[in-house]
Amino acid sequence: MLKAPMALVMAMAVSVCSGSVNAQERVRSLQVGKLTIGQGQPAIIVSTSGEDETKVLQEAEQVAQTPEADILELRVDKLTFATDAAKVTALGQAVRKVLNGKPLLLTFRTKPEGGEKAPDDAHYIELYQRWLEAGFADLIDIEMRIGEADVRGLIARAHQHRVATIVSYHDFNGTPTNEAMLQRLAQQAQYGADVLKLAVMPKTPEDVNRLTSITWQMRQRSDKPLLTMAMGGQGTVTRLSGEIYGSNLTFGSIGSASAPGQIDVKVLHQTMAALHKANAG
Repeated sequence: MLKAPMALVMAMAVSVCSGSVNAQERVRSLQVGKLTIGQGQPAIIVSTSGEDETKVLQEAEQVAQTPEADILELRVDKLTFATDAAKVTALGQAVRKVLNGKPLLLTFRTKPEGGEKAPDDAHYIELYQRWLEAGFADLIDIEMRIGEADVRGLIARAHQHRVATIVSYHDFNGTPTNEAMLQRLAQQAQYGADVLKLAVMPKTPEDVNRLTSITWQMRQRSDKPLLTMAMGGQGTVTRLSGEIYGSNLTFGSIGSASAPGQIDVKVLHQTMAALHKANAG
């Protein structure tokens, strides 16, 4: 089961072996609860796909009981009551108890960035502010498309509540130019994000190569944890090989994948562990 992905990852690792060990040394680690992000093999995030409380709590229980899963992402936009701040708060508090200490990442992914709901920016910001006040999240994902002032405002509010922030950019239509990708990651760092996130859709293997190259280039410029990926089947290797290029988090699945290219957490963890061992040697 692991043979094919491992062969591909190890082949790619050989091509960038110079400097790969130093990727970890360039990261200022981020402590989120008991989890340290930025050291060793990337942390694995598992997203919820449930539309109601029962399903989401079942998914949270699975994450709690799966040692390979490090973080649960509560995808608020998938809930039928996504814009009901009080109901989401009650669910978030219940999920936090079920996770038994594992970090909870709160994400409202909007339609412009591949999500399922389309609140206006003012409502989006208001919802996050209310959930931060409720105090059930360890991290939040903020879309950089809302603009610098609003991103900075939410980051400041999150930090007041000792909540870490991921600032994200998604392109589901293609892979931007190298300059544009670097610029977006640099802007996220300037805004004060704790984790810089970039997800793109490759059309060719060269797009995948460009994403990994940009990740490594950004690692030279910033000591903040990175979460970069090329989506879809062609980009699967980037979910496995992040440690080589300087990406510190990745997404996996338990049961059905929540996005194309996602890998079962056990396979993902085992493959990354083998790559980590080979890289350290």
